[in-house]
Amino acid sequence: MRLEVAGREIYAYTGARALDPALPAVVFVHGAGNDHSVWMLQSRHFAHHGRNALAIDLPGHGRSAGSALASVEMIADWIPKLLDAAGIDAATLVGHSMGALAVLECAARRPERVTRIALLGPAAPMAVSDVLLDAAKRDDHVAFELITGWSYSAGKQLGGNTMPGVWLTGNAMRLLERTNPGVLHADLVACNAYAGAVAAAAKVRCPALVIDG
Repeated sequence: MRLEVAGREIYAYTGARALDPALPAVVFVHGAGNDHSVWMLQSRHFAHHGRNALAIDLPGHGRSAGSALASVEMIADWIPKLLDAAGIDAATLVGHSMGALAVLECAARRPERVTRIALLGPAAPMAVSDVLLDAAKRDDHVAFELITGWSYSAGKQLGGNTMPGVWLTGNAMRLLERTNPGVLHADLVACNAYAGAVAAAAKVRCPALVIDG
């Protein structure tokens, strides 16, 4: 579905189900250089099991218009605006990496809009190496290679999968390759600059699930 958030058109995948105001909602927030497609299986599961599911493309990512938001705090403040546009009072927020930081910050800032959170692959601080930042600034393919190489264990990089036709590292590389110029660098700068995770965690009062690695 498409929504207008802060004056820009935003895309959210709903698991092929229309939103039902009577159902609780789960919002999925992707990481740096990613889009809604990383949540395809999870969002479809919840959409077909009694939840409204919204796997979003953050501004400047995937099918969403605009420029990438410049900080984790800006993403955190943007999420309630998304909920407003979708007609959702409060939701479970699920975030990965950069998205996990934004979900955490949002839960600390706007507790009345967040029922629970799940953080996948968070880090505090989420430092980004100068080599990676420089490569991303140049839109150099090396940045995609570094991220993909660091994201998977050696065994997962050798090929082969229990699901025929699924190539994890290849899929991850293609996803980064279709990111708009400058977006990955903006995301990585936001991750590197964010210093509020510990303070935000101390303020969160809703149930939280953290999955590291």
